[in-house]
Amino acid sequence: MDANTIIDRLGGTSAVAKLCDIKPPSVSEWKRKGVIPKAQANYLRAIRPDVFDPESANDDTEKQAA
Repeated sequence: MDANTIIDRLGGTSAVAKLCDIKPPSVSEWKRKGVIPKAQANYLRAIRPDVFDPESANDDTEKQAA
């Protein structure tokens, strides 16, 4: 799933910025680049797994089990 879709599903740029305790321009940059930094992506996945597609959630579960 791409960064823009994830950010939109989480409520948009400002909402994601609040979740990550950063300023909205940083999230706008993620959208522009099409990539959420790994640490923030992992955090967002941990607090809002419902936003991410089931395939990604299964991949993480398998990695943690290994």
